[in-house]
Amino acid sequence: MTLIVGGVSIFASCFHTKTDDAGAAKISYNFDIRPILSDKCFKCHGPDANHREAHLRLDIADSAYAPLKDMKGAFAIVPGEPERSELLKRISSPDPGYQMPPIDSHLGAFTPQEVSLFEKWIRQGARYERHWAFTPPVKAPLPQPQDAKWVHNEIDNFILAKLEQLGLQPNEEADKERLLKRVSLDITGLPPTLQQMDAFLADNSPNAYEKQVDTLLAAPQFGEKMAVHWMDVARYADSYGYQDDNIRTQWPWRDWVIHAFNVNMPYNRFIAWQIAGDMLPGATKEQILATAFFRNHKYTEEGGVVPEEYRVEYLVDKTRTYGKGILGLTVECAQCHDHKYDPIPQKEYYSLLAFFNNTKEVGYEGDVSVSKPAKMPIETLSDSDIRNTLSFINKKDTGALMVSVMGERDTFRTSYVLSRGRYDAPTDLVRPAALKAVMPYDTTKFPRNRLGLAKWTVSPQNPLTARVFVNQLWQEFFGRGIVKSAGDFGMQGDLPTNPQLLDWLAADFMQHGWDIKRLVKQLVLSAAYRQSAKLTPEKQEKDPENAYLSRGPRARIPAEFVRDLVLASSGLLVKTIGGPSVKPYQPAGLWETASSGRGVLATYRQDHHDSLYRRGLYTFIKLTVPPPVMGMFDASNRDQCEVRRLRTNTPLQALAMLNDPAVLEAARVLAQRLDTESSTADEKIVKAFRLILCRKPTGTEQQRLTQYYNDQQTGFKANPTAARKTLAVGEYPPSKNSDPVTCAALMRVISALYNLEETITKT
Repeated sequence: MTLIVGGVSIFASCFHTKTDDAGAAKISYNFDIRPILSDKCFKCHGPDANHREAHLRLDIADSAYAPLKDMKGAFAIVPGEPERSELLKRISSPDPGYQMPPIDSHLGAFTPQEVSLFEKWIRQGARYERHWAFTPPVKAPLPQPQDAKWVHNEIDNFILAKLEQLGLQPNEEADKERLLKRVSLDITGLPPTLQQMDAFLADNSPNAYEKQVDTLLAAPQFGEKMAVHWMDVARYADSYGYQDDNIRTQWPWRDWVIHAFNVNMPYNRFIAWQIAGDMLPGATKEQILATAFFRNHKYTEEGGVVPEEYRVEYLVDKTRTYGKGILGLTVECAQCHDHKYDPIPQKEYYSLLAFFNNTKEVGYEGDVSVSKPAKMPIETLSDSDIRNTLSFINKKDTGALMVSVMGERDTFRTSYVLSRGRYDAPTDLVRPAALKAVMPYDTTKFPRNRLGLAKWTVSPQNPLTARVFVNQLWQEFFGRGIVKSAGDFGMQGDLPTNPQLLDWLAADFMQHGWDIKRLVKQLVLSAAYRQSAKLTPEKQEKDPENAYLSRGPRARIPAEFVRDLVLASSGLLVKTIGGPSVKPYQPAGLWETASSGRGVLATYRQDHHDSLYRRGLYTFIKLTVPPPVMGMFDASNRDQCEVRRLRTNTPLQALAMLNDPAVLEAARVLAQRLDTESSTADEKIVKAFRLILCRKPTGTEQQRLTQYYNDQQTGFKANPTAARKTLAVGEYPPSKNSDPVTCAALMRVISALYNLEETITKT
């Protein structure tokens, strides 16, 4: 829904301030009119022919301007003549029998402001525009804001110009400690070390911050951090799902994703390999491994199923993942009928699905009693393969690895439109082709197979691929995409808050070789990113969601990084890159209660030793019972493609931080390590504070923590048994020379620090 202020949308007032000859603000179809039509009219007068009323389409100009078939001599829209336009008469009428939308549609009547907007638009000529996201991005001239001193790079030109139009000023730069925590968490997913903090605070050179950014980008943890989001997109899990939910080995593909980000593989190649790496001439094992992206979907091992039904279900999943994760479109809405809002006919949906319909995958290979760690087609990786060409795969045991990948049949499988999406109701024959509204599929350039789809997807003329990824990356660093609905760039998606900036970044990204690390560096070096997160009443009123970047980003860190921060700050984190997923502490009985009782995953078998202290990225994900603590912090359950996590704030999160054995063990281990150091209690508290919150405490904070420590120490001295009981948590070996009373008191202080909101907040 567009936001109307004074008869013009706020998007138009900020970014489309063209005027007509009379000096009136020019009304934009894309940013002012179409969002209202999409909300209130397209259900009956949009792309879906099966539900169209009165033979009228309002989403295309030719139909909207044409004579109405049910009203002789009348027109829905007469450009330049609102008094003759039936649309305006209907939306402004108080007569329930004449008014549009009808009352029984429950779509809501047009407001006076919306009616005024349509009247002005029609008077100005009712000019239709191609949907903004289907127009290739171009670099607009950089805006020239009044206060250019604030600008660090081109991003700031757009941000500051917008803020000035809203009557807002940006914040000052965040202090060095908070800025370092923010950028370290954003680039590596880990808090800075004491050595990094001290070095940055001592470095007063003009490029001190940029040097820190370069160091973080070069760290292998960058690939791990970036991989977390891509696991959501790819719906990665360690089990097959459905009733029996047995184990599978897709983790070598996860190792490849980490490797690809670390070596800064260009995004166009990263995507092309995952779509069709197996079809490249002389495809290598690495290129074939990349296609496991499309094989991460659920797979049934239940007896008595109809194989073709599930094979089609897998194709639907691949099509949805491609559409949402890479193109940012809700293509699944055209599975059973024409899309009601976007120009995606059902026939085009099945033409897109046809690209995936020629693989060797089958719907059913056997029940859980004969379960394999991968399903056909399979890539087998030997020790020799890993030693010689795939050294990034962290394989520790002997024997070959099996990974589900893509692979084409020798013969062509015919594809059809499926009536109402039913696997057993084929109708019209279709051939592989992409979405016309996005970009024509030129068969002289793109063959009708997945390799052609890959080339079409990463073509510089494709208006979506770069835009969608840039927006996802912006969302990761600023907490909200320029397009808030990161998985929907269609008619019902949110409008970009700064369309010219999004287009500039997308075009610049492609012009510089789809370089991901360069794009990340652009984002974090901007003045917009470096701002403090201070909030004033004026900014709360004018920019409540920080959509316009009137302040620095402030958000709780994702679930995996909550775990990572706790482990890293305590010194428990094992930084090994890659390898099989691990099973950390988990409440007893969860798997057993939800299990069919068959297969190796019927019972949860917790890991031990180093496996207890791996990053959250490597936590074992069973689809029917996802990791409970990560779920409390809004982690994806990975049953389908997800490009934007929800962000909630519930009491369960506080309970987890207070009672999770991993957090309590981290507090205990850090306390015992500090106790062995020859320092005062105050110095230990300050060190713990810096390790966890990444800054030095204020005088008041230190005083309160010291008082809390003294109170706890007094209590434990009076009850040494309680001290020993407090410390009896976790499997990490206790320090033999530490004092239980001192350690228990210090552990309580550290536990309190872990439970501060600031600890798990990115700012």
